[in-house]
Amino acid sequence: MNEAEHHPEDDAVARVLRSAESKAGVARFGASGATAIQRHDTDAAETASVDGEQFDREERAALRRVRGLSTELEDVTEVEYRQLRLENVVLIGVYSQGSQEDAENSMRELAALAETAGARVLDGLLQRRPHPDPSTYLGSGKAEELRHVVAALGADTVVADTELAPSQRRALEDVVKVKVIDRTAVILDIFSQHAKSREGKAQVELAQLEYLLPRLRGWGESMSRQAGGQVGGTGAGMGSRGPGETKIELDRRRIHSRMAKLRKQIVGMKPAREAKRANRKRNAVPSVAIAGYTNAGKSSLLNRITGAGVFVQNALFATLDATVRRNTTADGRVYTIADTVGFVRNLPHQLVEAFRSTLEEVGDADLIVHVVDAAHPDPAGQIATVRDVIGEVGARDIPELVVFNKADLISPEDRLVLRGLEPDAVFASARTGEGVADVLEAIARMLPDPAVEVDLLVPYDRGDIVSTLHETGRVISVDYDEDGTRIRALASREQAAQLAEFAAASVPA
Repeated sequence: MNEAEHHPEDDAVARVLRSAESKAGVARFGASGATAIQRHDTDAAETASVDGEQFDREERAALRRVRGLSTELEDVTEVEYRQLRLENVVLIGVYSQGSQEDAENSMRELAALAETAGARVLDGLLQRRPHPDPSTYLGSGKAEELRHVVAALGADTVVADTELAPSQRRALEDVVKVKVIDRTAVILDIFSQHAKSREGKAQVELAQLEYLLPRLRGWGESMSRQAGGQVGGTGAGMGSRGPGETKIELDRRRIHSRMAKLRKQIVGMKPAREAKRANRKRNAVPSVAIAGYTNAGKSSLLNRITGAGVFVQNALFATLDATVRRNTTADGRVYTIADTVGFVRNLPHQLVEAFRSTLEEVGDADLIVHVVDAAHPDPAGQIATVRDVIGEVGARDIPELVVFNKADLISPEDRLVLRGLEPDAVFASARTGEGVADVLEAIARMLPDPAVEVDLLVPYDRGDIVSTLHETGRVISVDYDEDGTRIRALASREQAAQLAEFAAASVPA
């Protein structure tokens, strides 16, 4: 019996890839490596104090996954809290370059993804070889060994750490005799569970269909050619002649039609977002986008700064939908701050394309707050992954503020290493509040200044102009004359043109 079965309540990642000693070409990793999800005993209490009302928690908990196969209701109260069986999975991975530690970190992240999707990780195999086998991914001998591991542990699913070709998936399923999926399928499943808004659900469905299309599979007669007209039991008679159309072709056509419909829906939702964004630009309100690796603490930081009450959970991709909140700098300038979808290594290209409309918040921002998990074993890899995706959405030239979150979990020596990685970064902890003031100060410092210096004499009955300049500009000085308020400020070019009638002087900054 596998050792993981003796510790059913252990830390999720500690159960991953336990047992056995390393064999030539195959490693079953132990519990000494890095974790993808940190555990905190005070999570629940501190969530209540800093993360707002958390209205989504009850709905997210309405479907609970439990060990075992029982799905029958034993009590009427279970109608509200349904139980879904946990899948028992075995992880597999192949790495051809880099260290084994890097490969194990990737596998541990896959374990966290699988647990977030609702699975119980039993064990895992990691193989080093120049290239994945084009037929069975692991190679025929190791695939046979995997079959024995799956049978011994009673697993019902195998999850590969990279995206499998349709032929590899089919061949491996034929060997191990259980369902085989890949990393992309797990991420898509998590997105499907966590999408809340109408636009988010449409984006996820579009990504799922793009992934499914090349993986349609025939199952004997269920995908055979269809005859038309009245056909007898033997297939003879009028209407049975000719090639007909296969069921798989019909499915492909239906998928293409549904994808076209979803794309139209997503495009139709775009004007509403652009109208809100144009309104902010017209009023010269700077925008800040929070980006970063999944589970780095983006939503927690937004809640700590604004009290937004965005759903927070110690899980990967807990929140998907962009949330925009208003905030004010210490000198009174108003700006918006937006939480965006998290990134992960090997993020499926379908998701980047489908969520391009959501990622527009990053592309149109005046400042990107790049949140990094300081306690993660590979922060440099996280930073590189996020910057790659930021580059894909055309936001590489936008000013960036790197924030190392979860600073309460690292040692002073770790801070020195991270400081060498990003010398201008800010250390903070959304959980304890440490360094949040420094983050706000850095945001205020890096927000773009208005471009035009104006010198205005504003009548006392137009106090709204003075208020607007305090909110959207940078006020330099204020004096009070008998004819009105004399105010010098930096304003946007649009504002300067609108206020020209009150201008005593207008000098480009």
